Amino acid sequence: MILQALNDYYRRKCDDADPAQRLPVFGLEQKEIPFVLEITRDGTLVQLTDTRTPNGKKKVAQTFRVPLGVKRAAGVVSNLLWDTPEYALGVDGRGNPERVAQQHAHFLGRIKALPQAAQEDAGIQAILAFLANLNLAQLQAQPAWAQALESNSLMSFRLHGDVDLVCQRPDVVQAVLNIASDPDDPIVMCLVTGADAPVQRLHASIKGVWGAQSVGANIVSFNLPAFESYGKTKRQGENAPVSQAAAFAYTTALNHLLRKDSSQRIQVGDASTVFWSEKESDFETAIPDIFGEPPKDDPDQCTRAVHALFAAMQTGKLGGEEEGNRFHVLGLAPNAARISIRFYHCLPLRELGQRIVQYFDDLEIARGPKDPQYPSLFRLLAAVAVQGKADNIPPNLGGAIVDAVFAGSDVPYPSLWLNAAVGRCRAEQNVTYLRAAAIKACLNRQIRRSSVTSPSQSPEKEFLPMLDLSNPSPAYRMGRLFAALEKIQEEASPGLNATIRDRYYGAASSTPVAVFTALLRLKNSHLKKLPDKRGMWFEKLISEILATVADFPKHLPLPDQGRFALGYYHQRQDFFTKKADPSTPAAEGTPA
Repeated sequence: MILQALNDYYRRKCDDADPAQRLPVFGLEQKEIPFVLEITRDGTLVQLTDTRTPNGKKKVAQTFRVPLGVKRAAGVVSNLLWDTPEYALGVDGRGNPERVAQQHAHFLGRIKALPQAAQEDAGIQAILAFLANLNLAQLQAQPAWAQALESNSLMSFRLHGDVDLVCQRPDVVQAVLNIASDPDDPIVMCLVTGADAPVQRLHASIKGVWGAQSVGANIVSFNLPAFESYGKTKRQGENAPVSQAAAFAYTTALNHLLRKDSSQRIQVGDASTVFWSEKESDFETAIPDIFGEPPKDDPDQCTRAVHALFAAMQTGKLGGEEEGNRFHVLGLAPNAARISIRFYHCLPLRELGQRIVQYFDDLEIARGPKDPQYPSLFRLLAAVAVQGKADNIPPNLGGAIVDAVFAGSDVPYPSLWLNAAVGRCRAEQNVTYLRAAAIKACLNRQIRRSSVTSPSQSPEKEFLPMLDLSNPSPAYRMGRLFAALEKIQEEASPGLNATIRDRYYGAASSTPVAVFTALLRLKNSHLKKLPDKRGMWFEKLISEILATVADFPKHLPLPDQGRFALGYYHQRQDFFTKKADPSTPAAEGTPA
C-alpha cells in the first residue's frame, strides 16, 4: 500500500506544472522533436508537421517525453519510435544505402520486440502499416520534407487527431518501463504495479530520515542467509519483487518528500513524517505548518494554517473534488541500515481535517493572553520534558501522538504523554497551560475510548476547556480545593515568595489524605485575616467544592492525578478571569 501510494505520487509529480517540482522519469526523457509524421490508423500519411517555432534568430522544436535515447558510438543502434529519417524511414540522404538499410532494420526490430500488449496498440499497428507501404513520393510532396532530410533531424509518429505521440500512449509507455536492461533479469509480477516486469535486485537508498545512516538506508532489503532461500542468493530482490520502474518511482518520490527544503515533512521526535495527497492540494504543505514549529520570523504561521483549515471545514472547501482526495501520512524512523515504518495513515482529506480539528478541540483549555491558541507539537512535547529541553523528550512520544491524531478521535493518546505531563506538574509543583492542555487531551481521549469499549457503563463526562462546576470527579474537585486554599493564603498574606503549591502540590495530588487535613486547618487562620464578606465567600466556595467529596483518599492513581491537575488549573484560571457582572467580588473572578 505504501509503495503503491508513493508510486502514484511519483507519476503525478512527473507531470508537475512547476519544472522545479517535476521529478525525473524512469526510462523516458524530454527531447526536442522537430518533425512529426501524422498518420491515420490504417497507416496513411496525413502530413509531416514542423514543430519548430521562431525564437530569436533560431527555431526551437517542441519538447516531447519519449523513450530514453541510446548511446551511440560507431555501431548501428536505434532509438525506440523516434530517430532520424535514416533510422525511422530508411531514407538515405548521405549516399550510404547499405548502412541506412541496417539502421532501419534495427529501428523496425525494436518496435517488433515490444511486448504483445504494446504490439496490439493502434498506434504501433499504424506505424508498422505505414512503414510496410512507405510512399516516398508522398513524403517528398510535404513542404517540411526537404528541411527534415537535409538536416537529418529527429522525427517521430503521431496518430491523426491525437495530442501525444505514439511513444507516449499508455500501453507503449508501460512496455518501455518494463523492458529489462539486462537479458538475465527475471521477469515476474511486480508487487506494486501488478505488471510483469524485470525485478530490481537492490533498491536505491532513502536519504533524509533523521538518525539513519548519512549514505541512506532501505525500506526493502535482504542480507541474511534466511532470506536467500529457494535459489534467491544472488537476486535477493525476488523475495519482495518490485519492478525496476516501480523501485525507481517510490525511492525517487520518497527522497523528494524527505529533502532538506521540503515543505511536506516535519520532524516529530525520532519520526521523520511526510505528507502527500493523491491529487494536488494546498493542504499538502499546510499540514506541516499545523504541526511544525513556526519560524522565529513568523510565529503566527501555525495559527494561520489552523485557521485556514477550520475555515475550509466550515465553508465546505473540503467537499466536492477535495472530499474524495485521499491524504497520506507516513512516519519513518531509523533502524540501523534499514528504515522502519513508525506509522502510516491514508484517509480522505475531509476526514483528515476533522481529525485535526478534533485534536485541537482536545487541547483547547482556558489560557492567559500570552499563551498560544494553537501550540505546536514541539512546544507540547518540550513542556513535559525534564527541564523543558528537546534532548529530554522521549524519542517515541511525538510519533505516537501524531499516530493517534490520525487514527481517530476515540484512539487514546500514548499513556507516556499523560505520565510525563503529570510527572512534570508534580516534580516542578506547577501546572502550566501546555501541561494542562496535554492532560485534558489525554483524559478526554480515554473517556471517549471507554464509552466505545464499555457502552453499558455510565460514561464519564468529558472535561471542558474552562471550569466545570458540575464535574463530580473527586480528584477534579480536590484540585479545585487546593487552588482555593492557595488563593486564600495569597490574599491573607500578600507578597508571599512561596505558597502551599510550592511545598505541598506533589503530595496533595498523589496522597491527598496526608495533606488536606492540615491545609484545611491552616485555612482557618488565613480566613481570619480577610474581611468577613470575603471569608464567607471562600467558605461557601469550599463547601460547594466538597459537596461530592466523601473522603480524602490515601492515594490517587495517575489518571486521577491528571484530573487533580485540571481541577487546580481550571479553578486557578477562573479566579483571574473577569466576570461579566461588575458587582462580582474580586475573589470571585477579577484579579486581586
